[in-house]
Amino acid sequence: MKSVDDRAGDFPRMTVGVMGSAGGTLDEAVRGKVYRLGHAIAKRGCVLITGACPGLPHEAVKGAKQAGGIVVGISPALNLEEHVRKYSSPSRGYDAIVYTGSGLMGREVENIRSCDMVIFAGGRSGTLGEFAIAYDEAKVIGVLQTTGGITEHLRDIIAMMNKDTGALVCYDTDPDGLLNQLEEIYIKVIKPRHLKVTEGADPDGELSPF
Repeated sequence: MKSVDDRAGDFPRMTVGVMGSAGGTLDEAVRGKVYRLGHAIAKRGCVLITGACPGLPHEAVKGAKQAGGIVVGISPALNLEEHVRKYSSPSRGYDAIVYTGSGLMGREVENIRSCDMVIFAGGRSGTLGEFAIAYDEAKVIGVLQTTGGITEHLRDIIAMMNKDTGALVCYDTDPDGLLNQLEEIYIKVIKPRHLKVTEGADPDGELSPF
């Protein structure tokens, strides 16, 4: 029988989503902070997931790739042509792009569900929608403070909703400090769930009887 540490290799590595402003006025200091966030995610061996969009999420992509990390984009488009032409979205920096064909709003659910934890930086109405999905689905959430946008109001929004979904929300102004909090939750909450789910199961799956 495998030890707990050995079995940790039987499921994918930790995935960290970065969601935030894809347009509007983006402060250079905020861009730099999100770049450092992406770099730190990659240095910790995590997979970065974004909505394959420009703006702050793409700054995280740049930082992750500079550190040699793995990046996956969840696109609203049907294919690369639509991704680039219709949505004016980036193609550089991704190890894989998943084409959902779901449109900007439709792909948000797949985007959030693909992440073990989700970090929000800046953000406007689209990011608020992603936050609502993450919060309602009891995700582990990180808020990178002093990045403007909706992140400056999320505490008040959560208090106003007055709804305990089981979501765990962490706040920090520093990318590494925020990741430290999220990793601690991963080790204490998410990893034990993964180990329980995979216990006794064949990590290579089983042939379908149909």
